[in-house]
Amino acid sequence: MEFEPWMLLVFPLFFGMGWLAARIDIKELLTESSTLPRSYFQGLNFLLNEQQDEAIEAFIEVVKVDPQTIELHFALGSLFRRRGEVDRAIRMHLNLVERGDLEEGKQQQALFELAQDYLKAGIFDRAETIFTDLEGTSYEKSALDFLLEIYQKEKDWLRAIDISQRLTALTGIPHSKEAAFFYCEMAALELAKKQIDAATVHLEQALNVNPQGVRATMMLGDLAMAAGNSQRALDLWKRIEQQDVQYLPLVAERVLQAYRQLGAEGEGIALLEKYLAKDPSLDMMNVLFGAVLQRDGAEAAYKLVRNELRRHPTLLGLDKLLEATLLDVKMERRADIELVKNLVYQRTRTLSMYRCKRCGFKARQFYWHCPACYGWETYSPRRTEELGGQI
Repeated sequence: MEFEPWMLLVFPLFFGMGWLAARIDIKELLTESSTLPRSYFQGLNFLLNEQQDEAIEAFIEVVKVDPQTIELHFALGSLFRRRGEVDRAIRMHLNLVERGDLEEGKQQQALFELAQDYLKAGIFDRAETIFTDLEGTSYEKSALDFLLEIYQKEKDWLRAIDISQRLTALTGIPHSKEAAFFYCEMAALELAKKQIDAATVHLEQALNVNPQGVRATMMLGDLAMAAGNSQRALDLWKRIEQQDVQYLPLVAERVLQAYRQLGAEGEGIALLEKYLAKDPSLDMMNVLFGAVLQRDGAEAAYKLVRNELRRHPTLLGLDKLLEATLLDVKMERRADIELVKNLVYQRTRTLSMYRCKRCGFKARQFYWHCPACYGWETYSPRRTEELGGQI
């Protein structure tokens, strides 16, 4: 491109237009800043200095002076809810909901925030009503998530199943695992009322929505065992090997009891030994230890634990080995071994726990539903030492 003389006139013109635009933007910014209340800048200063309480009071003054500060209303309301000041959050969001000048999107946002306030306050009926009314809005998915939380807290399992199905239809993400647990909870309620047939139906529904659901299989096996059908119970519990092998230790004692009722204890012990060889487990070893000790004596039980400890060294296994040693030891050495066992036992008490994979809550018994974070099937069926000693 060749240089033309007229370009000397264009460049100064562009420069002047840019300078003028910048002056206009600065003037507009200064004008907007001058309209903001002084409390707004005080609040910002408090936030920068990590003085949250003072910042909140300053922003409240801004809201009083300028009711049009919609976003500040939302920010304060959410902050109040997080701090546990639910009454103040409700008042803040109610003030927005009752305003007639809000656009539809802001009105829906205010309703969504208000429903969360009610949920945090434990006022489930009001929260449920608002979340239900948000169907068809941009908040529908989040509202359904909260409705699912409400129905689980209220143990309204039928509605929880309905919401899980709606979430699947809306998002395309399967919720069959949760739905299966809801059916299991309904079965447990029926069992408490001795309604065996109704419980069986719910458990079959659980397996229909989630064929890999171990809990439903275990419960059906328990029902068969209670009805005196040991073979049927065994057939059900053996399915767990295909569903998820790591849950087999949870039914090891029941499997052995079923074989005993069938007069085939040796066959049961052989099956558990196969399971143990395939997937090492402290709980499985404990069941086998007791069975072998009772049937074959202390020496056989000792060899079982010793061989397993060599293959899969753990402190819990060492504790069991010392227990086996004490069964057949000379009196003069018993006190020494008992001393070592007690020291090991004190340490293993913190290791023989089940641990939630989501929140880390530990318990001595296995839970399908974490009592801390309310997650489903978040507990590993293995003890914490088997998971790497996460304590």
